[in-house]
Amino acid sequence: MIFRYLSFLFLLFASAAVNAQSETPEMADMMRSNGKIYVVVTVMSIVFAGIVVYLIRLDRKISQLEKENHQVTKR
Repeated sequence: MIFRYLSFLFLLFASAAVNAQSETPEMADMMRSNGKIYVVVTVMSIVFAGIVVYLIRLDRKISQLEKENHQVTKR
């Protein structure tokens, strides 16, 4: 039952990906011709870098709290 459900979802997403690639991206061509695509890529890169830095800091804080908790429970 689960295999059928997962197969259905895979085929649904695969068909959506194929349909999305067949269309011509007019907006991307316009942004590329105006040079604005670089602004979009830069902003996306900054947002992605911010998320990565946030996750790294969060992981370090959680690791520190786990270490402190382990030391307290060890006593």
